[in-house]
Amino acid sequence: MLQIIYTKNLSQRAGVYYVRTQTMVRGFHISLEKEFDEGDTPETNYMLLLDGVLPIATCRLNLINEKEAKIERVCVLKEYQGKGLGRKLIEAAEKQLNESGIKRIIITSRDEAVGFYEALGYKADYSKVEKGGVFNTIYTEKTLV
Repeated sequence: MLQIIYTKNLSQRAGVYYVRTQTMVRGFHISLEKEFDEGDTPETNYMLLLDGVLPIATCRLNLINEKEAKIERVCVLKEYQGKGLGRKLIEAAEKQLNESGIKRIIITSRDEAVGFYEALGYKADYSKVEKGGVFNTIYTEKTLV
């Protein structure tokens, strides 16, 4: 049974870290130091998608101010990709943020994933590209209603 939760405790955070380690560190060979950065604190908010007890997808919610937020570190385990679970995760994150008063969401996307975010209503700004590291990232944003 699939369940998306807004993380509240250490065991749920362990699930977040597991998915990110498997997806980004193992999958893209990103060092632990680069994957887990200053955005990961005890106060950081995450969404976690579980398949029964198995953590399978996650994202980090970074509040910029009272009306804007970033969805970061979106990860889905490889064997669960292509099943619409990333969409469900982003939609749950948007709902959580909207209920908190957020009206604008920013996602910096891997260049090959921009189409995924555009299909969810995000507008890509190709003038804002970060080059370097393992992949380029493209700035995308969406206004919530």
